[in-house]
Amino acid sequence: MGALQSFPGQPEYVDLAEKTGFSFEQIGVLHKRFKQLSHNENTLRRDHFNEIPDLACNPIRAQIIGAFFDRRNFHQNGEGTVEEIGFEEFLVVMSHFRPPSLHITDEQREVVRKEKLRFLFNMHDTDNDGTITLEEYRHVVEELLSRSGALGKETAKSIADAAMLEVASISMGHMEPDEFYEGITFEHFLKLLNGFEIESRMNIRFLNMDATTLCK
Repeated sequence: MGALQSFPGQPEYVDLAEKTGFSFEQIGVLHKRFKQLSHNENTLRRDHFNEIPDLACNPIRAQIIGAFFDRRNFHQNGEGTVEEIGFEEFLVVMSHFRPPSLHITDEQREVVRKEKLRFLFNMHDTDNDGTITLEEYRHVVEELLSRSGALGKETAKSIADAAMLEVASISMGHMEPDEFYEGITFEHFLKLLNGFEIESRMNIRFLNMDATTLCK
């Protein structure tokens, strides 16, 4: 998408508001942030995200940045990745972090919940094969635990492996010792997080793009 030249209330803002649920004011704020990060260019690249202080020390920084360039997150049935994104794609990805409106039905809230969980699933399914494997899950847990300074890499690896086996037993039921666990599908992911209140926890501050909540 090219440079956004309209002012609040103009067709471009109306279209983006309908697609993302952001208000005109929020779109304006995010557009300014987009232009700041892109150095006034019409597209963002991965290296532009290196300038966000809140991401610098985030253990899953690579996954967060990757989510902005994952076609699955801004196109239905999208596949693969892109090298740069325009403001519309940026805004669509950011909308996954938008807290749900207080005035929505239970059915609408469930749709929002599934969309947020799908986004999280995609972020951990780094090879885009439809499952979160032991290696993908282990990588995230190891990074979160070992970078805290309290645990060594091997201890973090052991905890990650044990947690993954527990996940496998929950999602797959009883497993024989010689059975190979291929990974968590999105359907299993939904079951595992059933009852977990993700709708308001998965958020991101508009002005400084603080993504620390993704680690919690």
